[in-house]
Amino acid sequence: MIVLHTAIAIVVIILLIIKVKVDPVISLIIGSLYLGLATGVGFTATITAIATGFGEIMGEVGLLIGFGVLIGAMLHAVGAFQKMVMMLVNGVGARRLPYALTAAMATIFPSIYVDVQVVLASPVARSSGPFIGRTGLPHMAGALGTGIFAGYVFVIPGLAAVSIAGLLGIPLGIWLIYGLVLGPLTAIATTLIFRLILRGSYWKADRDEEVDEAMVELETTELVEKDTATPPLLVCLLPILVPLVMIAFGAFAELFDFSNDFIAFVGNANFALFVGLLGAYVLCRRTLGSKGTDTAMSEGFHTTGEILLITGIGGSLGAVIGETGLDTILAGLFTADAGAPVILSILLAWVIAAVLHLAIGSVSVAAIAAAGIIGPVLGSIDVSPLVIGLAIASGAMFALQVNSNFFWMFKSLLGLSTQGTFKTLTMVTSIASVVSLPMVMAVALFA
Repeated sequence: MIVLHTAIAIVVIILLIIKVKVDPVISLIIGSLYLGLATGVGFTATITAIATGFGEIMGEVGLLIGFGVLIGAMLHAVGAFQKMVMMLVNGVGARRLPYALTAAMATIFPSIYVDVQVVLASPVARSSGPFIGRTGLPHMAGALGTGIFAGYVFVIPGLAAVSIAGLLGIPLGIWLIYGLVLGPLTAIATTLIFRLILRGSYWKADRDEEVDEAMVELETTELVEKDTATPPLLVCLLPILVPLVMIAFGAFAELFDFSNDFIAFVGNANFALFVGLLGAYVLCRRTLGSKGTDTAMSEGFHTTGEILLITGIGGSLGAVIGETGLDTILAGLFTADAGAPVILSILLAWVIAAVLHLAIGSVSVAAIAAAGIIGPVLGSIDVSPLVIGLAIASGAMFALQVNSNFFWMFKSLLGLSTQGTFKTLTMVTSIASVVSLPMVMAVALFA
């Protein structure tokens, strides 16, 4: 009954938002309340989980969202992203932009939190969309989402990849060799397939795009009168590049065991983005003056509020699901089939991770929970732990949707409607999960 009620809660949320046009915040709360009460979590425990889930998500990503959006607002105001888009267009060509973006996200930036990646890269995806054509925005959005999560689950030191390898006792060096192949291959193949889907009447801009007024103002406010007033591109991008280097350095220091308290402080994502915010503020003040900087900051604050609220409520639903005990049910399912053939074992590991992700809404939590469930029975499975781990990574990407706080961040930051977010983020993560599964099966021939 827990599985059934979880499915009902997710379907109710989707129908309320898409068919009844109920605000996502209200829909998510209704779904959370139903799930908690229907599964016997209890009145008080359900409300506690909703409040706790909101607070935990805000503690993890609240400052990241706030700092990142403000950095983006000020860099937009000084014309930084316009210069970057022109460089990308001139450098790789409009038709290659989605593939360049998804490959970069899958191979260069996996050490960065997915929330930080989407905050920092979404302005590039939005701004470059018009150069590609009618379906430029969804194509760039799909490429961004695919690259972020393919890197996150397959490429060291992505959090999900490191977690799975650690829980299943897989040497990181071995995982790195296979992950560096599967990650970008999955991202590029998915982006290509998604482009083919977009060729028809799949995308309807009037229904699928829904740019928040704050985002419109953020991107159309002409604060820089002449391009010559904009600092050089490298200088403009320092508020993004410096935090990325700081976070990546901290991640690698921890990975290779030479971290200390100071390195952990410097590599902390919140501190790194604050350093970026200070840099963007100084750059904006020097370029636009006090009044222009205040205008850019105001637009950023306007945008941040909605994103924070929806993100927090997404965390509330995940917390209620966590109280239902769904992971225990799935553990019993895998143990019953522990002696299954290789392909069935791979499929079962994939399905467990996919179901957990559909239920919990977090790729990393689904990957960690699936690895924790399967780890104890690895000795009874005649399959390499590496292959099972890669199958978990593949399944954990499947169909990212409304119970994920990332879904709502992606929606707001890319300027999409809820339906448009399903047709981009949910679609490409589903494709990526399915596309990568045969690759994992192929690895089983060698590992």
